[in-house]
Amino acid sequence: MLVRLLYVSRAIDKDCAKTIESVLETSRSHNMGNGITGVLCYGGGVFLQAIEGGREAVNKLYNHIVEDARHTDVVLLHYEEISERRFGGWTMGQVNLSKLNTSIVLKYSERPEFDPYGVSGKVSLALLEELMATASIIGRA
Repeated sequence: MLVRLLYVSRAIDKDCAKTIESVLETSRSHNMGNGITGVLCYGGGVFLQAIEGGREAVNKLYNHIVEDARHTDVVLLHYEEISERRFGGWTMGQVNLSKLNTSIVLKYSERPEFDPYGVSGKVSLALLEELMATASIIGRA
């Protein structure tokens, strides 16, 4: 059974370029062998991540994420059973939230800076789907 999980967290290190690279590297090496796909968005010290895969693998990964010392304030935004993957093209794609087009952000947010803590999980997921449709997600499979 496939599931999709969406969570938000805050980076411990405010200059999180090294943390982002570390998370992406770890994700890409771990996810391929565990059937997990997804996308990591970051900006302003905040991570927004969607992960998809088998229920057991995703749940195990999320429990590990909650304990990961690289971030704090982990909040589960959305969890659902799915019939197909939306982010199947990436072992972990990436989006820099601070570089998004303001018009896209304002479509889903009250302010020109997207704050996943201030919107519903469905809104965050809708933003991710638009980013996918507009080819804003980068990374390798």
